[in-house]
Amino acid sequence: MSVEDARSMRPLTVLRDIGFVSFGKYGQYVVTAVTVPLSARLLGTEGVGHLAVGMSAYFIGSLLVDMGIAQFLSAEVPRGDVRRLRGTYLAIRSTILSVLLAGLAAGLLAGVPELALMVLLGLVAGGLFAMSDDWVLIGQGRFGTSMAYQAVGRALYLVLLVGLLPHFPYAWVALLCLLVSSFPAIVLTWWTSTRTYGTPGRPSGVRAVLRLGGPVLTSRLLIASYGQGSGTVYASVLDAASLGLFSAGDRMVRALQSLLDPIGFALLPRMARVADGDRFWPRAVKALAATTAVALLVAAALWLAAPLLVRVVFGPAFGEAVPLLRLEAFILPFTSVTSFVTTAVLTVRRDTTGVLVGAVLGTVVAAGFLLLALHARSVWVLVWGTLASEATAALWYAARMRVLAARDAAGELPPAAPGAAAVLPAAAPAPPAAGPGPGPRGGPE
Repeated sequence: MSVEDARSMRPLTVLRDIGFVSFGKYGQYVVTAVTVPLSARLLGTEGVGHLAVGMSAYFIGSLLVDMGIAQFLSAEVPRGDVRRLRGTYLAIRSTILSVLLAGLAAGLLAGVPELALMVLLGLVAGGLFAMSDDWVLIGQGRFGTSMAYQAVGRALYLVLLVGLLPHFPYAWVALLCLLVSSFPAIVLTWWTSTRTYGTPGRPSGVRAVLRLGGPVLTSRLLIASYGQGSGTVYASVLDAASLGLFSAGDRMVRALQSLLDPIGFALLPRMARVADGDRFWPRAVKALAATTAVALLVAAALWLAAPLLVRVVFGPAFGEAVPLLRLEAFILPFTSVTSFVTTAVLTVRRDTTGVLVGAVLGTVVAAGFLLLALHARSVWVLVWGTLASEATAALWYAARMRVLAARDAAGELPPAAPGAAAVLPAAAPAPPAAGPGPGPRGGPE
């Protein structure tokens, strides 16, 4: 084990980086104590339902633009031609975002209903957020820098929401605040990556990136259909008030899920450094066990605190959300397994097939419950469906990890499966920086 790797795996160092990623990538939940109660009291259950649809579309929009491969590309930063990949990835993301912008413009001109407008606006806001170069910083292990840049945007979001929503109590105003708050992170991350690697290179190998992104994007969208993007799907079978009650509990659960997801992100560069070594699978198993144990404790705490949390955060009008929240809390151990395995294990092994199959299995289960909900028109059917879907996907990913480890031990897996490496030649050195500033950094800050 190298000195750098030994230092990066110290418990306090890992916990520090998990905290950095938690605040940086999911920092919107840090201001939940202000924004969620404010939105609930100003918008009511119907307004919160509309906002839930927009926030779900925001999540889907970010997936569409980054194609769900940001983690895959982060794993390649230490060993690839980052300058060329930045140019290729920028061209792809810009094209997708342009399509989303055209859709929003067409919707505004056509005067679409408010719910459809929330979907279109959410897609654009999420797509814009995905235009940052944060994936480069994550790949370098620069979690502190990433956190600082994201914090600027979160602070701006809080200021805009508190300042504007009381005067303009509409769900679309909250989404506009989120959209504007993306600009600081975009500017700062691109400024930093340009100082380190120079300007983006000429796009090349676009087809190879699209081949990598196709199955990954498909799987992430399928997972989103019963996960963080479920509000957009469930709007087809629930009225706005019921959707608002579901959203109240779901936002609590997803907020806590977001505090567990960064474990995989923080370990991603560490796992990538030992991808072809004997330490990879033992390290993966230990990390997965620790992540699951923490998720079980968080789920138990959420179940106990559900009545108090709903009353304090959302108010008495959302009292019916308590039993929904308590049931959905049990998805946390399953989502933690899915998040860690897909982010820090299958990503490093470039196992896009494994990621896709798990998503398909979860979606099939979710679709079955959605059909039942069409007849029952009950939010309970959808909550049970969410739990069953997350459990199915998590069990598959755990089994897939075991199969890959066995194949690796038997020498059946190549050191590096084909994928992003097709556009990232390992021998290509980073070009000189465009100006004064640090060179590429591989270790955590």
